[in-house]
Amino acid sequence: MLKEGVILGERYEIISRIGSGGMADVYKAMDHKLNRMVAVKVMKPEFREDKTFITKFRSEAQAAAGLSHPNVVNVFDVGDDRGVYYIVMELVEGITLKDYINRKGKLSVKEATSIAIQVSLGLEAAHNRGIVHRDVKPQNIIISTDGKVKLSDFGIAKATSSNTISSNVMGSVHYSSPEQVRGGYSDYKSDIYSLGITIYEMVTGRVPFDGDTTVAIAIKHLQEEIEAPSKYTPSLPFSLEQIILKCTQKSPDRRYKSMGELIDDLKHSLVDPNGNFVTLMPLSSHAQTVMVSEDELDKIRSGSAAMAAKKAADEQTSSPRYSKLEDDDDEDDYASYDDEDEYDDDYEDDDYDDDEDDDDDDSGSRVEKVITIGGFVVGGVIICILIYVIAQALGFVGGGRDTSDGNSASSASATVTATATPTPVDSNATANTQEEQVTVPDLRGKTEEEAQQTANEMGLGVKSGGPEPSDSVEAGRICRQDLQPGSQVGKNATITYYVSSGSGKVEIPSGLVGKPRNAVQAALNEVGLEVSFTEDFSSDVPADSVIALDPGEGSTVDQGSTVTVVVSKGAEEDEEVSIPNVQGYSQEEATSILEDRGLVVTTTTATSNRVAIGEVIEQSPDAGTNVAPGTTVTLVINTEEASAEPTTAPEEGATNATWSCNKSLNKPENYQGGVIRLEVIQTVNGSEQSVWQDEGMTLDDSQWPYPINIEWTAPSDASAEVYILISEMDSTGNYQAISKSSTFTADQN
Repeated sequence: MLKEGVILGERYEIISRIGSGGMADVYKAMDHKLNRMVAVKVMKPEFREDKTFITKFRSEAQAAAGLSHPNVVNVFDVGDDRGVYYIVMELVEGITLKDYINRKGKLSVKEATSIAIQVSLGLEAAHNRGIVHRDVKPQNIIISTDGKVKLSDFGIAKATSSNTISSNVMGSVHYSSPEQVRGGYSDYKSDIYSLGITIYEMVTGRVPFDGDTTVAIAIKHLQEEIEAPSKYTPSLPFSLEQIILKCTQKSPDRRYKSMGELIDDLKHSLVDPNGNFVTLMPLSSHAQTVMVSEDELDKIRSGSAAMAAKKAADEQTSSPRYSKLEDDDDEDDYASYDDEDEYDDDYEDDDYDDDEDDDDDDSGSRVEKVITIGGFVVGGVIICILIYVIAQALGFVGGGRDTSDGNSASSASATVTATATPTPVDSNATANTQEEQVTVPDLRGKTEEEAQQTANEMGLGVKSGGPEPSDSVEAGRICRQDLQPGSQVGKNATITYYVSSGSGKVEIPSGLVGKPRNAVQAALNEVGLEVSFTEDFSSDVPADSVIALDPGEGSTVDQGSTVTVVVSKGAEEDEEVSIPNVQGYSQEEATSILEDRGLVVTTTTATSNRVAIGEVIEQSPDAGTNVAPGTTVTLVINTEEASAEPTTAPEEGATNATWSCNKSLNKPENYQGGVIRLEVIQTVNGSEQSVWQDEGMTLDDSQWPYPINIEWTAPSDASAEVYILISEMDSTGNYQAISKSSTFTADQN
């Protein structure tokens, strides 16, 4: 198994394993060249030294590479890297049809028909390119998350032009056609048969033929007639049942001629579910006994009598007896030959009494002739039987009962039994030969022991299908069964049940946004979730950290579900960054916030009583300024808190003075309408100090611009250059600076 992070062909980065087959593992990977997620099928190590398997592996890609269809999993690339052979395919997020059937038990008619049509369209595209899939089964049909049905895995497909006859059954035996299990030639009609079995399973929840071994199942495909699917789904429309039966005929000649014909009938069944438009080719007669009525027997006798009279008249105008025998040899109508009246007429003929020697000669000639004709007839029958047996073994004729008219020309070899009164059939005796029917019990909600007891009491068997998540049934009890409760089945049938493993729900952890990619993947995998990564630019989240999750944090999903994680690629080169307001934050917090946006931070110090020691007094450029990534932002950090006393205390030799200003403040762009504080900031004794403030106000749009006409006391030698700082109260009750005015000159009175 390949490890995460391995790169194949200098292009495909392995993300995670998503499946495994008989000879290959399938991985989710990132195509770094085209920046897209793909599926990579990698040959298992034990087959890499086997040239036969390598050839077969490559042929899979060659068979499917030419296909491009919405209902086929497309192949993008094929290659090998350091002895690792791989095929790159379209990544389809979804569920196999087999798993879907197992979850639902059986599908609705509309849903099954829709899936069958989409699979048929994909197969039609393959057949048009001379490719036979040869392994059509629910496991190779994927239903994507957007509802699209795609046919995958052309692993045993062969180009039909090769005319290759395999000696092995290559497809899965439950879905293999009779010609496949026989090891014969496989063509388009083999795919039609397998699709018919798949449709059967969709509407009934079961395959028609099952057994303990593959050999037993294969024999059933060859010898046993398929049970009508309506036996297990009584509500199944007549047209769809006929479609299934036509697809699954033993003889390929009796199936649909092409996928196009099948698609037409499937579409027709949607608008006319109970219509009788599906044409099933009748079986030919094979030495079946035909019952002849009394009227028909009379006609045969009348025809024989007329023929005898004609012969007698001819004998009177013709010469010798041997001439009549020669005429009889030329007769084509053997249907009127075997009648005792003809024999009576012959024996009453005067020619037989003329001469005893003539009688002996004529009689001997007749015997010899009868023996000769009989020999030819027997030989012909033997030859016909041999031809039929060989044809049946090769799959050219079917083995079922004939439904055609017994008097047709095709029944020339049939034995005609003349009887005045047909032997009556005992209907009661026929009914007694049928298997005893029982009603399927409802095992849902029972323990395995209870289910075993219930089924055994009714003469039914049970077997476990394994655990299955369930939201409605508690863990340890049966949540689903394959046979529908209340339906009729034969005694000794087996019910497959599935035991609830619990809800199977998990909650997506919180606090993952902003965390590194690897940490988020580990957290999701730990709770039983799969991860699919996508990337996007972000000026707020650093590269290789998580921007968002879908479903979001705190969401409840099925265990094993896939969570899409959006990972930041950093800011685009031409994208500007808006500088956030970090005044009042600690130096560490402010630095982290700015660096996450791709900005460079430098610091200087000052003293202030407006913020705590170690917090940002002011920043440059100002908050809200749009700059390019990599721009330097200077933070002024408070090193010590200025005393309140020196605010108004002049230095030695200086005196206090009254200062004033008259100013109008514009509304800050980032003001949210909350409580604000206004401060006049003046440099006193070498440090910035708040010399005046007013707080607790809430201003609406009509109050801006806001007038400031104030006075305050400060040393006369204080700086005349001042500015007004505007702060807004946050959710914690603390004021955070949101804007400051431009510097202006205060008046000293």
